[in-house]
Amino acid sequence: MSTERADFVIPLLLVLLDALAIESAFLASYALRFHTGVFDALGFVKENAPPIQGYVLGSFVVIVVWLMLFDSRNMFAARRNVTLADELLNIVRVVSLGMLIVMSAAFFYRGFSYSRVVFGLLWGTAIVFVFAGRFGVRLYERSLYRRGRHLQPAVIFGNNGVAGDVYQRLNHHASFGIAIAGYFADTPADSSQPLAAAPYLGTLHEAPAFIREHRIRLGFIALQFHEHDDFLDLVAGCEGVNIEFMMVPDMLGVLTSQVKVRELEGIPFLKIKGIPLTAWGHVTKRLFDVAVSGLTLLLLSPILLVIAVAIRLDSTGPVLFRQQRAGLDGKPFTMYKFRSMRAGSEKFDAQAGLGVKNDPRRTRIGKLLRRTSLDELPQLLNVLRGEMSLVGPRPERSRFVQEFGAVVPQYLDRHRVKTGVTGWAQVNGLRGDTSIEERVKYDLYYIENWSLAFDIKILLRTIRAAFASRGRE
Repeated sequence: MSTERADFVIPLLLVLLDALAIESAFLASYALRFHTGVFDALGFVKENAPPIQGYVLGSFVVIVVWLMLFDSRNMFAARRNVTLADELLNIVRVVSLGMLIVMSAAFFYRGFSYSRVVFGLLWGTAIVFVFAGRFGVRLYERSLYRRGRHLQPAVIFGNNGVAGDVYQRLNHHASFGIAIAGYFADTPADSSQPLAAAPYLGTLHEAPAFIREHRIRLGFIALQFHEHDDFLDLVAGCEGVNIEFMMVPDMLGVLTSQVKVRELEGIPFLKIKGIPLTAWGHVTKRLFDVAVSGLTLLLLSPILLVIAVAIRLDSTGPVLFRQQRAGLDGKPFTMYKFRSMRAGSEKFDAQAGLGVKNDPRRTRIGKLLRRTSLDELPQLLNVLRGEMSLVGPRPERSRFVQEFGAVVPQYLDRHRVKTGVTGWAQVNGLRGDTSIEERVKYDLYYIENWSLAFDIKILLRTIRAAFASRGRE
């Protein structure tokens, strides 16, 4: 299947499955309300089942409206770079907005009386059914990528470390469906660089002809500042060509922020750094933290008790491990974890190093706790106390903060927000003995792009990673 054909087939498949999911959600909600005894047992007033034709006819209108809403969110494009968390959040947003429209229309339409219970059920069933259909499309699309089909050809401009990182992460990635044809630069990459594994296609001046001949539709620009003129020549040379240019910035150089244009008295300004959380942002994040951490502690209390007993039976020492960490504005606080090492092991941290895998000091139950991240659960108490947030940069010991702050650019900017139980760096695999500089890049990106939806996305990815039992710090 060619890229152009697949980019038509996948959206068409999404439209058909979404329409089928919405119709199925209507029928399932109707059946649950009127043809099962579930709501009678819950004490709802028993209602005679209205004609199903009214719901079927209404569903046709709803399908059209909701599909238009999905399209307005660009949800019918190929799902190359859309994670499951993003997909679910988008579905919840669109379905919720769609429900407001449906309920408003039903309020003014007097030709048929719709059950409010059915509408409530429709919200939940539509989210489940639409997500299930899109999950199936995702599996199908990824299977195409793994077989080398439906791959989008792309090229890289530049031969620096950033260009090499783009090649390593994106080439034939199972989630993105991108095949890097090679790179353009003034000189070939050094053999010791990751980019040397990609074909060298020539200089930047030769790029426009190659792009036209091979119908390249995506280009990643990873050029240095002194190559600014070459970049302008490249864009000018590709005039009239259907290609999408994506610039890969030095994340620390632009502070990973959402660069926005603000106009003051007719003068345009580029905002490259802003206040991470507004006053209302602080309130909503705190309310979310308290609600989720409190509910999680309540639901998981039996598991917490089992873990505590297992720790006491497995080795001598306290159940909880307490350690001073640096939080918001660098202020110290006591962070809690389930103890995963033999008592007193922290005295030998300097010899062991940071985040060592298979640390011999770990207990038997500690190995399981660390692998599944269950040892982090007591930090929910830190969240309730306001010392941490559910999501944020991971807290570090004060002496390491001073050391890293002296050598890693923008490291101290991590303390502009509360530290978190999980973070954007961690869900992207930056744990343990990974690069501090890379973690800072992801932490700063989170800080400058915070939103409640972003927090929910990170939490969903954290839950998925915990079930996958991936290694961790």
